[in-house]
This record gives sequence, C-alpha cells and structure tokens, in this order.
Amino acid sequence: MSRQAYRGEILHFLADPREGADAIRHFDDGVLIVEDGHIVEAAPWNEEAIHRLQGAPVEHFEDGLIVPGFIDAHVHYPQVDIVASPGNRLLEWLSNYTFPCEARYSHKEVAREAARFFLDRLLAGGVTSALVFATAHKVSAEALFEEAYERGMRLITGKVLMDANVSPGVSDTAETGYQETKSLIAEWHGKGRLGYAVTPRFALTSSERQLQLAGRLLAEHPGVLLHTHLSENVEEVAAVGKMFPSAPDYFGVYERFGLAGPHSVFAHCIHLPDNAWTRFGAAGSAAAFCPSSNLFLGSGLFDIAAARKAGVRVALGSDVGAGTSLAMLATMADAYKVCQLKRRAADAFDLFYLATLSGAKALHIDGYVGNFEAGKEADFTVLDASGQPLLARRLGYAKKFPERLFAFAVLGGETAVSRTYVAGKLAYARAPQALVKPRAL
Repeated sequence: MSRQAYRGEILHFLADPREGADAIRHFDDGVLIVEDGHIVEAAPWNEEAIHRLQGAPVEHFEDGLIVPGFIDAHVHYPQVDIVASPGNRLLEWLSNYTFPCEARYSHKEVAREAARFFLDRLLAGGVTSALVFATAHKVSAEALFEEAYERGMRLITGKVLMDANVSPGVSDTAETGYQETKSLIAEWHGKGRLGYAVTPRFALTSSERQLQLAGRLLAEHPGVLLHTHLSENVEEVAAVGKMFPSAPDYFGVYERFGLAGPHSVFAHCIHLPDNAWTRFGAAGSAAAFCPSSNLFLGSGLFDIAAARKAGVRVALGSDVGAGTSLAMLATMADAYKVCQLKRRAADAFDLFYLATLSGAKALHIDGYVGNFEAGKEADFTVLDASGQPLLARRLGYAKKFPERLFAFAVLGGETAVSRTYVAGKLAYARAPQALVKPRAL
C-alpha cells in the first residue's frame, strides 16, 4: 500500500457553509494523508497526525493552500478553438463561430488533439472533474473519453444530439443520435472514473422525436445524466416558445419529454419565471451557473437566490468558449460580480463551495469527490501566490483567512494553481518561478 502525506493550509467543506461553521473544515497547518489514490484523512498537523503517518513521506507546501479539485459543471471542449470570438448574442455567435468550429470534429485526429489540450488546461486550472459538451459526432465524444481515461480523471460527457435548425455538418438524426448514444453508454459509462450524459444541445436544435428518444435513453439507463441548456438568452427563449407553443415555458419542453429529473443538469437558467423555478426544484434538477459566458454574450444575470429558494442545487460552469477561462478561480471572480449586480452577497466560502462539494452534488459524484472525507478519491489542488505578484501583495495585507481566501477567488486565475493531483497522482505542476513573498506587516 502506498501512503503519502501533504502538509499545508487546508480547506474543504462537509456541507453548505451557509449552514454554519461546522460545515467548514479549515486547518492553518494541516496534513492530507493519501493512500492508494484515496483520502485517509485531513487533519491538523500535530503529534497525533504525525504518528498516524506511519512513516509516510511528507511533501510540505509551506505557502500553499490545499483544496479539493475544482469541478466544472458546464463546459464545451471543442470551443477551446473559439474562445474570445467577438459576438453579438447567443444565436448569432453559435452560427458565426460555434457550428463552423464544431464541424471539424468529425475528424478523429482533430478531436483527439483538442481533447488533449483541453484536459491539460483544465488540470492547469485546478479542475479535476467536469461535465463536458462534445459535438454531434460520435468520434468527438470517443476522443474525450479516451484522453480522460488515460489521465484517470472523473469526467462526464456525451455526444451532442442535434437534428433541427442546424447545418448538416453539425447534425445527426433522431435515430442515429439514439443508436450512437446507446453505443457510447455501453462502452464508456462507468469505465474507470467516466460517466455519460445524454446531451441534447438545447430544445431549439432537437425535433420532438429526438427529445422523445433522449427521454427514452434516460429511462433505459438509470444513472446517466441529462446535460443541456435552458433559458440562456431572450431571443433563444422566444424561439423555443414558437417551436413548442403548447409548452407552458422553456422548462416545460424538457418536462414534456421526461428530461427534467434529479439527474438533469441545466446550464444558464437565467430567464426562468417563478413557476418554472418551483417546478425545477420539485424535479430535483441542478443548475450550472455560468457567469463568465453570460457576461461575455450579454445574456443576463443568474439569480442564485431564486434558485436556492426553490431548492435547486447550483454549481459553477466555465462554459468555455463563451466563457473566457478554464480556470475555476476566474469563474469564481465573475460569479462574485454577478451576485453583486443582483444584490446577492457571496463570500469566499460560498464561492469555493460552489466550485467543489456543491459541484459534486450537482453531478451526483459527491460519493467520490468534492471534499476530503475519508475514503474519497484524492483529487486536490494546491494554490499559492508565488507566480502572481498582485495576489502575493494582497495576501500580505489580509489579516484573516476569509480575506485571503477571497483574494484567491478574485485575483487567482490559472496562475495561482501550483499543482493538481488526480486520484493521488501529480497531474499538473506549474513551472518553477521566483517566489514572491508577501510583504511583512
């Protein structure tokens, strides 16, 4: 048995920090003990902990903050090629950039190269688990599964279902989408740390027959997720209303076809009426809050208070490529700004919770990852300010831990990630840099 210990400042959550201090586990000087890729314990560094190490080697991150690996609850891996493409609004942006880009992913070599780059950048941003859109091409999902499997990552994806209102180069048919999805589920769901998500892009790009078959796939394969978009943009909402006039609202389209349930994850959810939020919560579905892309495309501001009032599980999604960074710290910074604009305060603990345990709960992987409870998989990241002079300077003036944590969330970005571990193995290490010491006060 292989036991290893990591010493440093440690933060993780046992529950939502809004429930009280008992939900937060923070050790100024702590130790994370890992054995055979799983957590043994996270505890204060003291004589008792040293005794329990049983002679295991200790790696000491003197200026590091050890947190659970971040979880990206909504991201498009093919769209790494079109990040920072200027666009007007969602539907125009999809037509001008997204669909032409995704047409290239019918070629396996294109998909494999992009999947490698995408996963490498996720890990560089401290992200160890993700719910990911591929394209309508079966090979695009296969390529991502293969690359994630090689890295041992806990990742969920699926080929996109699109048979309406799109060009032939990025579409399938209701029947081929159904058959290819069944084949992919059989081959990949539950293999290693992989999971499958039935993935209609959004209601506007699927026929009634395709949505019906998507519902059948969920019924035939308990445990797979449903991953799609919902109420991102006002023009999109209006178009869906015209396409499905008998539905009470956008969410009602998914309800009609059996796609709104406890294993469903809906990205965006900006323009939902109160009644839809109530039904959303009753269905047990989760919402992926994608602040960066919503700001970039001018789509609107997510109302986290409305979601929580309805009992909806909320996670953070980078939504690259309308989102502009795969680093979850950058997404946290934008989430804080959106909450400010909605007059809904979010503190540092809330932001880190959304990116860790809350994300795991939304994706139904909290039995495996999301915090440092004993027995869980050892996915974690180490943050520090050695590559970020502004962050280092700010930390030098922060007197309390919540202030320092907030500075990481707002200023950190990818440069604050020092190392990322997947199932106890080092998966990313930032190139050595001159240490920037915070100013002593």
